[in-house]
Amino acid sequence: MAFNYDLDFVKIDFRKNPELYRVGRGEQGVLLVEPYKSEILPHWRFKTPEIAEESSDKIYQMFLDYKEKDDFVGMDMARKFLQMGYTRARRYTNYKGGKKYDGNGEINERQNDPEKAESAAIFMGKWKLAREDKDYLERKKDHQKKYG
Repeated sequence: MAFNYDLDFVKIDFRKNPELYRVGRGEQGVLLVEPYKSEILPHWRFKTPEIAEESSDKIYQMFLDYKEKDDFVGMDMARKFLQMGYTRARRYTNYKGGKKYDGNGEINERQNDPEKAESAAIFMGKWKLAREDKDYLERKKDHQKKYG
C-alpha cells in the first residue's frame, strides 16, 4: 500500500498509532511522521565524510534502539533517514549546491564532488545494514500484512 499523504500529520503520534503508518516507497513521509522526524532529523547531516560517519552511526544506533523497543515505525523511519542521507549526498555529488535544475527548468551540468560521494557511500553502508536486517524485514512484512 502507498504512503497516505491525506492524514493529518500534525495531530498524529505514530508511536501511539502505528496502525496508521504505511511504509510506502523509498523515503515517502520521512519528513512528516512524528515523533520520529523530530527525534532523528537533528542528527541527519552529510556535509563531509566525517559528519556523515557520525550522523549515519547515530541514526543506525537509533534504528537498533527502536528495534530493541519493538518499534517498527521507528525502525522504518531511521531506515528512511539513512536512505535519504545517501540520496541527498548523491545529489550534491552530482550537482553543485544540490540543484539539479536551473531557474529555467534546464538540467544543470553534472559534476563529481568526491567528498560528497564519500558521504553518500557512508550512508549507503548503514542504509544497507538497516534494509537487510532480518528482524526489520520480518516486522515490515508483519506490519504490511496487518495494516496494509
